[in-house]
Amino acid sequence: MAVKILSDSACDLPKEILKEYDIDTIPILLSKDGKEYLDGVTLKPEKMYEDMRNGQVYQTAQIPPYVFEEKFTEIAKNKESTIYICFSSGLSGTYNTSVLVKESLKDKYPDLDIDIVDSKSASVGFGLLVYQAAKMAKAGKSKKEILNMLDFYVKHIEHIFTVDDLEYLFRGGRVSRAQAVVGGLLNIKPILDIPEDGTLRPVEKVRGRNKVLKRMLEIMEERGGSADLKNQTIGINHGDDIEGALKLKEMIEEKYGCTDFVLNIIGCAIGAHSGPGTLSVFFLNESPSQE
Repeated sequence: MAVKILSDSACDLPKEILKEYDIDTIPILLSKDGKEYLDGVTLKPEKMYEDMRNGQVYQTAQIPPYVFEEKFTEIAKNKESTIYICFSSGLSGTYNTSVLVKESLKDKYPDLDIDIVDSKSASVGFGLLVYQAAKMAKAGKSKKEILNMLDFYVKHIEHIFTVDDLEYLFRGGRVSRAQAVVGGLLNIKPILDIPEDGTLRPVEKVRGRNKVLKRMLEIMEERGGSADLKNQTIGINHGDDIEGALKLKEMIEEKYGCTDFVLNIIGCAIGAHSGPGTLSVFFLNESPSQE
């Protein structure tokens, strides 16, 4: 029996990939004006971004313990060998909750076969881990082989992204009100990343959209120049800005000769914090010894 790959909606993979590789995802919760939503299920990102442009604010919440209990119980009863790859513990409490629930079920289901992996990643950076694991599972690779691959990806996946409006990072507590106001006046576009501890980190500030895209490609070369970028699967996603994402993809194709991309809109769980107009690129900074 193939290894089952379980994830959550913050992986932001396209529906086609989720379906083709039978990837099961648990939706993250959001709320607005006292009403709860499920990421990608009862709230689509396009609707959320439209609301955000109109000044509405969405908040996110981690997956409740009872949801994990129901899913892990199902896995135990079906006797499925499973890997749950989850949203970075540096950005969410989801990982810790899932581990606690797994421990709580040990007595009732001693044969529960589930390994929980902290992706230390977000969005399609996280999604590339899930995608690679699912491809390996479909090819009949063992759980040990998949876990070894995931360990490598967690250590070497790069996230480079920029936001179009600092106001959304201010609402999430990532920048001050003064920084948001000044950034808007001066057309400052911050470049951020997610380091190995899985948290959010500002890298640089650049003025203007075209300059920030060019600088993102330079950082990509600085960090991934020795990692055979041409033959990697490159992740790109966007906060309801497909034109910007396609432009970034074209620039990467021209500069590095890359041909394999995962491109998708940023889902509600991430987009509620990054906002409309966000652009991201994800890649490995070192080539694995074998795929």
